[in-house]
Amino acid sequence: MTTNQSLLERRKAVLPTGLGVAFPIFAEKAKNSEIWDADGKRYIDFVGGISVLNTGHSHPKITQRVHEQIDKFTHTAAQMINYESYVELAEKLCEKAPISGDKRALFLTTGAEAVENTIKIARAKTGRPGVISFVGGWHGRTLMCMSLTGKVLPYKKNFGPMPGPVFHALFPAEELNVTEAQALHSLEMIFQADIDPSEVAAMIIEPVQGEGGFHQVTPSFAKALREICDEHGIVLIFDEVQCGFARTGTLFAGEQLGVEPDLMTTAKSLAGGYPISAVIGRADIMNAPQVGGLGGTYSGSPIATVAALAVMEVIEEENLLERSIEIGDKIAGFLKDLNLDSIGNIRHKGAMLAFDLVDSEGKPDAAATANLKQKAFEKGLLLASCGMYGNAIRVMVPLTVEDDVLQEGLDIIKEILTA
Repeated sequence: MTTNQSLLERRKAVLPTGLGVAFPIFAEKAKNSEIWDADGKRYIDFVGGISVLNTGHSHPKITQRVHEQIDKFTHTAAQMINYESYVELAEKLCEKAPISGDKRALFLTTGAEAVENTIKIARAKTGRPGVISFVGGWHGRTLMCMSLTGKVLPYKKNFGPMPGPVFHALFPAEELNVTEAQALHSLEMIFQADIDPSEVAAMIIEPVQGEGGFHQVTPSFAKALREICDEHGIVLIFDEVQCGFARTGTLFAGEQLGVEPDLMTTAKSLAGGYPISAVIGRADIMNAPQVGGLGGTYSGSPIATVAALAVMEVIEEENLLERSIEIGDKIAGFLKDLNLDSIGNIRHKGAMLAFDLVDSEGKPDAAATANLKQKAFEKGLLLASCGMYGNAIRVMVPLTVEDDVLQEGLDIIKEILTA
């Protein structure tokens, strides 16, 4: 009989230890915001495949479109033979992206690929090597993306040297005790001590940090970055791999900043669980690389492009932008009403929500966070943590979650924290 334990033993025998796993279970089936494991136990999913499933597990419309595409063809390589869904998805993303003027879109397979390609495109446009990112930022696991990522453990240790030149400025957030003035000063110090702005190709930032703790860029800070980039001819990139596609109450989080990037990335919930990512940007910048300089064998898979088109329909038809705001407000209100000293800062844009756990002195409590995750798992709720100090719980529940299932998950959190 196949069980979680028997599969774990097989896993241990053939997979490297560096490939960690958060929960010692194997999925057998999943629907919307629930998962059943190999032992038949049900779990409420507040993780969503790391914010990939804004439209839930196995949404019927997305599944249907994928089946229809599989019956036609599964792969041609977009650089070899065109297919309409690639062009149609590019048209829709260019229409929706918060960038004015003529735009272009490129499809890849992973969020890391999208980020890497923004750097390639920015360097091709500017002829410069340098990149500035931010402390706590998360941009992926490839070498270039690790270099951009502003967190060492467990992502960068033992993997150096990193590609460069890449420099990290402070990310402003009240809960991190970093002001906007301090962050801008750190940026100025990079220009003074490390690299002249005339040698910087790009500046990349997440409008809402993912792995770093769901900290939010303010409109005023985004405006300051835009002005600096304009002054020095630097390409401004918004990395929306995690915060994009309805998570924050708008299709893209950057829409809420009143500032336009030059390039932006999206992935994760773009296709409801099918692997695809995108770079969208100003046409004059996107067209900078030479013919053949962009692409990839599986990039923009026809299976994923049709899934992404279905996702866009689901977001509109099921009012998931409004639903995101509703879910975020409900969870935030629930946590505030608990009135617990152990709950520190609660922050959210739409349903992109995180809350800190702190000790009696108000300091980050990573142990309590780990305890909440473990006990929630035992009670059938999947939770994930994040943040520089490992003390933030991030909620990535599907936006399609049923009200009773959402409440059931929240009640488990309440039961554990008030015990």
